[in-house]
Amino acid sequence: MRQTRDWAVEPLVPDEVYTDREEFTDLFYNAALNARRRRTFSAALLGQRRMGKTEIFKRVVNRLFFEQNHTDPAAPVPVFYQFPDNVTDGKDFALKYVRNFLRWYAAFRMREPRILSKPRELHNLISLIEERMEISEGLSVAIDFARAVMNDGLGVSPEQEAVGLPREVAAIDDSTVVMFLDEFQNTRLPNTGFSIAGFFQEAVESPRCPHFVTGSAMSILADDILGKGGLYGRFDYERIGPLTDYWGRELSLRAARHYGAELPELMAPVVSDRCGGNPFYISAVIRQAAKRKKRISDEERLSRMLAVDISSGFIWGELGDQVSRWIGRVNEQGITKWILYLAALEEDGKDIDLERIQNELKRQENTDVSLQKIREILIRLARGDLLEYKAFGNWFGKISDPILNEFLKVWGRIEIERQNHQQVEEKVVSRFEKTKRKFHEYKGYLAEVYMIQTLWNSQGRTLPGRYFHSDRDIVMPDRFFYIDQRHRPGAGEKMEADIYAGAGTEVWMGESKWRNRPVGPDVVTDLLRQAEILKKRKGDDLRTLRLWIFSHDGLTGKALELVREHGILWSSRAELDGLLREVSLRKLPELEET
Repeated sequence: MRQTRDWAVEPLVPDEVYTDREEFTDLFYNAALNARRRRTFSAALLGQRRMGKTEIFKRVVNRLFFEQNHTDPAAPVPVFYQFPDNVTDGKDFALKYVRNFLRWYAAFRMREPRILSKPRELHNLISLIEERMEISEGLSVAIDFARAVMNDGLGVSPEQEAVGLPREVAAIDDSTVVMFLDEFQNTRLPNTGFSIAGFFQEAVESPRCPHFVTGSAMSILADDILGKGGLYGRFDYERIGPLTDYWGRELSLRAARHYGAELPELMAPVVSDRCGGNPFYISAVIRQAAKRKKRISDEERLSRMLAVDISSGFIWGELGDQVSRWIGRVNEQGITKWILYLAALEEDGKDIDLERIQNELKRQENTDVSLQKIREILIRLARGDLLEYKAFGNWFGKISDPILNEFLKVWGRIEIERQNHQQVEEKVVSRFEKTKRKFHEYKGYLAEVYMIQTLWNSQGRTLPGRYFHSDRDIVMPDRFFYIDQRHRPGAGEKMEADIYAGAGTEVWMGESKWRNRPVGPDVVTDLLRQAEILKKRKGDDLRTLRLWIFSHDGLTGKALELVREHGILWSSRAELDGLLREVSLRKLPELEET
């Protein structure tokens, strides 16, 4: 039996699978260390569900727990706490919050992670601390507070004093405590009447005790809790988005190796694309393929795995739980389910039609519901990130998560219309398998993914010109605001650039060809035509236009003449591999010739 463990709070993603969140783990880790110099502000990590926010916090906390000298009085004490979604009693919360704080404080100072689990009873925990630790003045205050709560000696609002306790301890001892708070939207629970968000106003302002917060409901967290009231302006924001297809490809391959799924190299970025770069969706599809022992060899088989998982697999279970939890926060649960389902049936790209929902409720349930009531419920659903709401434009739309939107349709047919689960699953699989193939040249798309990640990684740098067949080094933009694939600068045949990267008055357009033969002048002339259309469209707003061609096996003589004449950058496999090394990425994979 293993006697020690290498984590304080258990990560849920295996190290063999975990991919590309170092930017955020390093950011919060360094911010926590800088708190000892009083240079750190409280911050919120915001992003859609299942982007890995909680996992980032856990990994940062574990690093702080084990990589610091725990005997150093100046070492920041990490504290992790996850707010439950069913709190009703202020005293009960205060007891749990102070017990958690004492656990982490003692476990870190003694470098004994088992204290985080045992003793369970608060009296015994206090006894252990008093027996084995030197009690500072601040720690004595925390122990006294815990006893007062247990003995009902605080009177009203013990929860208000509880949230300020870590800050108070750090101030008294002139030490540093760093709070990592997950599911922070649960500091306000309208369904139970529990609300303590405002009590954090002073606690989060202390440079000795910064609070890092995140949660699964980004809209309510950012807009309702941090964006107004007592906490407004007291947090920096860090936003986390989907994985790029380069890193989504990496995750797909790692997950396939770990779970034992068959995934060809060329299909890995396609999995990422179809899953929208969402780490959970990517892992779920790979796990489903491993479970069913199915090789994801093409888009049709990928579509089948997605359909199965959305309607009965890991995605079905996870999203079903999330939807149920959020609907539980909203009154009128029966009508809320119907409104959510009917909203999901809206055509893609259109605003949600409240009158259509009203008419369908009358037809399906023989229920008269006012448009105002429907609007109120849609706003609550939007706060749970189940759809999108723009208050200024007063419109509702689907959230930019096609898998969630598809799930809601399937969920509605099964849970609301009570259709047979297996029959619904069959129809979903059949429809997904008929999905039009998106990629017709997998090798070219794979190279696009690598080119795009090269652009992201090279922001603010100067790249050696030799990798572009240029006599001059290439000064990259400080920031690309976005990078599109399959971008259409103009209408018409072949008017689609593989890569379009916008950096304000500078634009990069790229083409990717992996043909195992040199590319001819037709590719160059097509790119030049698109460039001319873009110049006319943007006018004076465009100062610099970089054209970049990747051709695995180089260019023909006539194509070379054209790129030299027009100053077009180009790279063969050797040059792109050099660029990838330059920006600390893996080189292109070795693929069999087809």
